Amino acid sequence: MKKFMDNDFLLQTETAKRLYHDHAAKMPIYDYHCHLSAQEIAEDKQYDNLGEIWLGGDHYKWRAMRTNGVDEEFVTGNAPWRKKFQKWSETVPQTLRNPLYHWTHLELQRYFGIDTLLSPATADAIFDECTAKLRTPEFSARNLMRKMNVKLVCTTDDPVDDLKWHKQISEDDFEIKVLPTFRPDKAMNLSDATAWESYIEALNLSSKQTAVCLDDMFSALEKRHDYFHSVGCRLSDHGVAYVPDADASASELEAIFQKARDGKPIHVEEQEKFSARFLYEIGKMNHKRGWAQQFHVGVFRNNNSRLFKSLGADTGFDSIADYRQGPGMIRLLDRLDASNQLAKTILYNINPADNELFATLAGNYQDGSVPGKMQLGSGWWFLDQKDGMERQMNALSNLGLLSRFIGMLTDSRSFLSYPRHEYFRRILCNLIGNDVENGEIPADMELLGSMVENICYNNAASYFEF
Repeated sequence: MKKFMDNDFLLQTETAKRLYHDHAAKMPIYDYHCHLSAQEIAEDKQYDNLGEIWLGGDHYKWRAMRTNGVDEEFVTGNAPWRKKFQKWSETVPQTLRNPLYHWTHLELQRYFGIDTLLSPATADAIFDECTAKLRTPEFSARNLMRKMNVKLVCTTDDPVDDLKWHKQISEDDFEIKVLPTFRPDKAMNLSDATAWESYIEALNLSSKQTAVCLDDMFSALEKRHDYFHSVGCRLSDHGVAYVPDADASASELEAIFQKARDGKPIHVEEQEKFSARFLYEIGKMNHKRGWAQQFHVGVFRNNNSRLFKSLGADTGFDSIADYRQGPGMIRLLDRLDASNQLAKTILYNINPADNELFATLAGNYQDGSVPGKMQLGSGWWFLDQKDGMERQMNALSNLGLLSRFIGMLTDSRSFLSYPRHEYFRRILCNLIGNDVENGEIPADMELLGSMVENICYNNAASYFEF
């Protein structure tokens, strides 16, 4: 019987072990999509305790704690961090076969050198040891990134953000690049007229112009797009349930814009027409400036209306959606491609039933200009676990080129999430190693080692050219 989470964790064959230890493990981390705080990096934040850095903002853990019967006071409430951590320690033993069990103990090992399993019996000692370390300079935000060999981070930022923290980081000559990502979702969302109107006013202020018509709004967004470019941004991101299969005339779109400006309710069909045009216009901006673009699709968000009212968004009440994803995405990408304005694009689906759809869809728009121009993004959110990653890589292998894959990202708000890259790399090496042992691919370690290193780091570095 193997020891739990030893040096060969998840590596089932000798080939997998060689690929991981000789090739994957040494590669730096290129974290091109996350939700880390640029302010915390700029200020090199020192965390007060393990509960704060581990449980604050982590809706993966919150969902598990609720499922384990933990009262909300100890999840997102005002209970002291030590008590929240105690409740988390009660939950961890119940997460066996959930990736949280692996992530928890990888993080304890890699950051703090702790091999002890977390449980109610060990909680106080682990909390005290980790907290004492977190209060030392060695465990500041920047040093946590250095410890994990991070080379680049792309945060997720609203167009109206002044990016002052990114500028400060750049001026500090911090050796790890921290770049913004342009995420204009709020400008597209007409479902809440009051919130949208407030957002347009903020956009007007940041762009120093007044959007009295639809073209004005796009002009304001382009100014912000240009500003983000000046601060080093080369990447946009769009979180949408689905890309609408819709079209409308200029006059119809202008009428929808004015209706929203007047605070009138917008029908679903009108929202779809507006969103389709919006994504097309941003897509043209992305191509014009040589950016890449990301589409995160397929989520039913904020499903628990009672708790959404009291806790707000991004608190752990989302689920995989079963929207029809193909027609709208094809319409958007084909329209951009038809005028040679399709930027490098990464497609992340959250429903595993859509893996093959998106893998084949991406293949329609490869044009030979860039290796892997169109990417099937890594297993995302509910799919960034062993089965989800394997299914994504199998779909990509069968229907595209795994060798051109740009690999893993954290998509996290926590500085303790970088072992997820290790988790992915071990799964990748195991997948390839099994094929070698089964005689399905040649045991050419030079070829395979190079492929693994490319997927872990080199492909992303070449793809983005930050």
